[in-house]
Amino acid sequence: MFDMLSRYWWTLVARGVLAVVFGILALIWPGITLATLVIFFGAYILVDGILAIVGAIGGWGDRDDHWLLLLEGLLGVGIGILTFRAPQVTAMVLLMFIAAWALATGVLEIVAAIRLRKEIQGEFWLILSGLASVVLALVLMIFPAAGALGLLWMISIYAVVFGVVLMAGGLKLRRLRSQR
Repeated sequence: MFDMLSRYWWTLVARGVLAVVFGILALIWPGITLATLVIFFGAYILVDGILAIVGAIGGWGDRDDHWLLLLEGLLGVGIGILTFRAPQVTAMVLLMFIAAWALATGVLEIVAAIRLRKEIQGEFWLILSGLASVVLALVLMIFPAAGALGLLWMISIYAVVFGVVLMAGGLKLRRLRSQR
């Protein structure tokens, strides 16, 4: 798994940059409407899913556990398409889409990091990004009545944290690959 992730380290960095940009844009425009949030979220998760799929397919022959990243990417693309196909989504349904995606992404990132632990040290960044996703999912599930603005702030902060952590993890993998 290390070879696959380190060869395609740039997909983690690109996903991180995308998450940070999404988070900052959502913070800059706090008066955003639900329809715009749906479009931002749909675009972000769709591109994130595509980048995860690229990383998985690029390392397809390297290992047998490439399916974790592929599953994460397919889930992101699927939820992104669902988001665009139903723009009239209510805040509660959007909340559940986001919570489901964050929970699945978090669990898959943690599983990937644990599997990576067998090959390198420093998988902490992937575990941390997975934990950030799981925490977001749990908060959204426990407090479903949160207002759209509160949800926007939570998602924005999560996206920035998740993005920074993914970029750090991708750059760490790049450094480790060059040291081997």
